Amino acid sequence: MPHAQGVSGRPVPGSAITADVAVIGGGAIGHGIAWEARRSGRSVVVIDDAPGSGASWAAAGMLAPVSELHYQEEDLLELMLDASARWPVFAADLAAAAGSDPGYLTTPTLAVGADAADRRALLDLRAVQLSHGLTVEPLTIREARQREPLLSPGIACALDTPADHQVDPRLLVACLRRGLARHAGGTAGNRSHVPGAVDGYAVPDKAAGLLWKDGAVAGAVLEGGGTVLAGETVVANGLHAAELAGLPAGLHLPLRPVHGDILRLAVPAHLRPLVTSTVRGLVRGTPVYIVPRQDGTVVIGATQHEDALGRDAGSSAGAVSAGGVYQLLRDAQVLVPAVAELELLECTARARPGTPDNAPLLGRVPLPGEPSAGRHPAAGGSTAPGAGHVPGLIVATGFFRHGILLAPAAAAICRELLDGREDPRWAPFNPGRFCAAPSHLADAAHPLNI
Repeated sequence: MPHAQGVSGRPVPGSAITADVAVIGGGAIGHGIAWEARRSGRSVVVIDDAPGSGASWAAAGMLAPVSELHYQEEDLLELMLDASARWPVFAADLAAAAGSDPGYLTTPTLAVGADAADRRALLDLRAVQLSHGLTVEPLTIREARQREPLLSPGIACALDTPADHQVDPRLLVACLRRGLARHAGGTAGNRSHVPGAVDGYAVPDKAAGLLWKDGAVAGAVLEGGGTVLAGETVVANGLHAAELAGLPAGLHLPLRPVHGDILRLAVPAHLRPLVTSTVRGLVRGTPVYIVPRQDGTVVIGATQHEDALGRDAGSSAGAVSAGGVYQLLRDAQVLVPAVAELELLECTARARPGTPDNAPLLGRVPLPGEPSAGRHPAAGGSTAPGAGHVPGLIVATGFFRHGILLAPAAAAICRELLDGREDPRWAPFNPGRFCAAPSHLADAAHPLNI
């Protein structure tokens, strides 16, 4: 089947693009997986009509496995620590490939409490962190203000978390796109350059559903009418993953939108740097964070609510809440009073894809009759990896608040799966764990069969 592009860059109806790997979803996760797959020698396309504009666009980029340890989410810790350890090499390799900076910084994180109750909550969390071998050191208020002079003298406590760093998600996605657009020799005849794809990798369209052939996933059908044929397809389009037609029968992807407001502000020259560390605070029990950027701006976030304001509840974009903006500015000023002197540049609202256990759906989908690796206890499943899986399909979604941190780990895990290897450590995140019964392959009459 021939390939062609329309005026908009979208494949024209009836055309087909062929690659070794098709990644549905162009956020940090999808682009990271595509880049790692490309580095393995495979040809790759990323299917997304608005790449980088979803949850990745609003993310603060905190790489915080220590600070993000939450009660009853300890299963995530090993994955978060693995991802954190990968970040220095991942960022360096990406910068070299793209010829630009992804904004990775190894500056530490300060956890700050506004009052006695906040101090108690942070110290209780520290006890859990220490029990897992993590490093969180208390600072006196004087020591904290020597490091960050603009911190309020009225804070109740400060804790140093040296292992928690940051990256700029917008720069990250831009770097991944540049890296994917660079093909050795710059010619269409290069193995990595996919004919019919923009810049040799991008398909600026939405995936309508999965394509099947002979009982295996064989690519994707596009909303614009074209198709992408691929030996392996990775579903990484966040909240929209469960909306795809042609998912294996019985596969349940219980994704929910968790909305949040985030602010970007410019720091005037006389206040720079506002802070040098990421400041994660509790103010009367409510979390708030201030993340400094190299360009003289800071990011303040993030509210969290599961109702959409003025938008479709299932949409990743949303309307900004006036109350949310007020809350963020109010609480940030309690910790750093000079926030009141900053210039408000941007208010953004996005929804993150959450799951019932707040852990990602990551891996291959078990075949009928196979135990669902790591199946959620409510579904009565085992935790041993199943021997069989739906051919040609990998799911990588539901990363909730950890998407940027986990991008290098998700990319590495998907590359191992493409290579035929499955690490049993990640079995608890299998995408079939919420299925009441093992998933089934599409039957021969499936409308998206070829």
